[in-house]
Amino acid sequence: MKTIIYIHGLSSSGASGIAKNIQLLLPEFKVVAPDLPIDPNEALSLLLKICKELQPDLVIGTSMGGMFAQRLRGYKKILVNPAFHVSEFMRKNLGVQPFLNPRENKETEYKITESLCDAYLQLEEKQFEGIDHLEQELTWALFGENDKLVNCKEEFCKYYNHALTFPGELRLTFEDIKDSVVPLGKAMLK
Repeated sequence: MKTIIYIHGLSSSGASGIAKNIQLLLPEFKVVAPDLPIDPNEALSLLLKICKELQPDLVIGTSMGGMFAQRLRGYKKILVNPAFHVSEFMRKNLGVQPFLNPRENKETEYKITESLCDAYLQLEEKQFEGIDHLEQELTWALFGENDKLVNCKEEFCKYYNHALTFPGELRLTFEDIKDSVVPLGKAMLK
């Protein structure tokens, strides 16, 4: 069975509706959607380990998950509204924040600190290193035309060639997944 890894955004979890809808719309695939640790280095290490073990056919990351997906070299990937500057958003939201979806460890909140923001910034400063022609061919992005919170399309296009838009916002609806994410994924997997 082919495998898709779904990487969630900030304040979310692998139990997000997006992961469930991708699985619903692509039943022939196994969708693996881990809960990311809040520490960015731990999150990236976990994703690299999972990719090494599973050798996914496709990686899909949304928002912050798009930033992490972009760092997974050698895999076909779709970055949906990738947030390449999570640290900037986090600095405006210091303190305790709720998780928006249930997490396996049952945690319901996390704390944004200056040191956590600094850790994200360090990761962000190196995120576009090592991009070669193969990575440019493996990496696609979808940008919501009405995304008012995160819009990194111009930055993405400095490094990559494959950017598409869809008529949505930052948060994906079922229709966005069905009409934009899934068709692109199927095309990439042919």
